[in-house]
Amino acid sequence: MLLGSSSNSGCGACRDGIEEPFPFTMAFQPVVDVEARTIRNYEALVRGPQNESALSVLSQVTSQNRYAFDQVCRIKAIVLASKLGMVQTGARLAVNFMPEAVYSPAACIAKTLRAAELHHFPLDRIIFEITENEPVRDTAHLQGIITEYKKHGFGIALDDFGAGYSGLNLLAELEPDIIKLDAKLIRDLHQRPRSQAIVRTMAKLCRVLNTEIIGEAVETAEERDALQKCGVHLMQGYFFARPLFEGLPEVKWS
Repeated sequence: MLLGSSSNSGCGACRDGIEEPFPFTMAFQPVVDVEARTIRNYEALVRGPQNESALSVLSQVTSQNRYAFDQVCRIKAIVLASKLGMVQTGARLAVNFMPEAVYSPAACIAKTLRAAELHHFPLDRIIFEITENEPVRDTAHLQGIITEYKKHGFGIALDDFGAGYSGLNLLAELEPDIIKLDAKLIRDLHQRPRSQAIVRTMAKLCRVLNTEIIGEAVETAEERDALQKCGVHLMQGYFFARPLFEGLPEVKWS
């Protein structure tokens, strides 16, 4: 039976258990520190069981199975990351989550906490990423989720920053630990002085706010160098490593 068709069923599922709504697994892509030449995080990205695309997986998510999908995503990411030895690398695990699939923050986090405990994954090494691609309809609810998650030591990242809805407002209201600059802002950054000015300003702002800033979708050495000149040294993208299906990829530094 698929779960998550209403708030009542979601909270009931927290108590009674969940079932995987359809087969899927994870790939992992690193976030690197180009100055220290270390891997800071690994992002868990959904894939089909035969390495089908994320789109093929996400297209199967409905309002009826969204809760179960979100819950199983978290558990799969933690279990697989633990099996791959991520804890021993010192890197953090970043997991995307769906705020609208969280009915009661304290109840809906219970299975995540249990999975982390069973697989010896430190809570302060788990990051939940919020995407800006969908409008935040209930900021108070999202703030409640973040408050509950931070109680347990989880990090909070605002993904696709600059591409979606009310970016600066969310940065002010939600107080994320990390923002990830959107891919469109990074593309050909070395050839776009106005975009460089925006990135440079965001990097300065994040230092004031004590917030990490990550450049996403870095594909060339020129983009890497432009980001560094703007004050961004945490990066993610094909230039360093493509997502590896059920594995932790090696990083290409040059």
